[in-house]
Amino acid sequence: MLPSLGYCVDIVSQFGMETVILHTALMLKKRIVVYHPKIEAVQEFTRTLPALVWHRQDWTILHSYVHLNADELEALQMCTGYVAGFVDLEVSNRPDLYDVFVNLAESEITIAPLAKEAMAMGKLHKEMGQLIVQSAEDPEKSESHVIQDIALKTREIFTNLAPFSEVSADGEKRVLNLEALKQKRFPPATENFLYHLAAAEQMLKI
Repeated sequence: MLPSLGYCVDIVSQFGMETVILHTALMLKKRIVVYHPKIEAVQEFTRTLPALVWHRQDWTILHSYVHLNADELEALQMCTGYVAGFVDLEVSNRPDLYDVFVNLAESEITIAPLAKEAMAMGKLHKEMGQLIVQSAEDPEKSESHVIQDIALKTREIFTNLAPFSEVSADGEKRVLNLEALKQKRFPPATENFLYHLAAAEQMLKI
């Protein structure tokens, strides 16, 4: 299943500021399950989501049509984070499969209880949400321009994280200096998000 850019503006027009929940979940490599009774709607929507984190260029997270059978679910659950599409509403009763559940048919996004702490929203998310909505609503901008705007803002977030990272003891990668992050005294939701982002990027000291 090839990625798509052609549905981003439609996603924002459907979900508005709540689109930032999807962006945050993707940034943190969470498990997103998308439901709609029509397979075409599921595939169109899921194929666009990885474009919200364009900097990663990772389309392996995409599982645009999954059945509720043991083999497929077992394979899915071996993935760290994913975007998975279903046409069976029964998936809504499987909270073990998702951190964020998108009911496309009802235009509803639900954050699972266990994911709420990592997904706590603050000023940083509000700014991101406003940028996404403003960019998508601009009639002068194409889909690719909207993706580019989101990518630039996303890069800013990583720039925020950079001063609190240091080279690991083995010199192989950059890791988060948690004390430096705490000393900055960001709002709790921002500090929480940057910490979980570092975890998603495998920047925590082991």
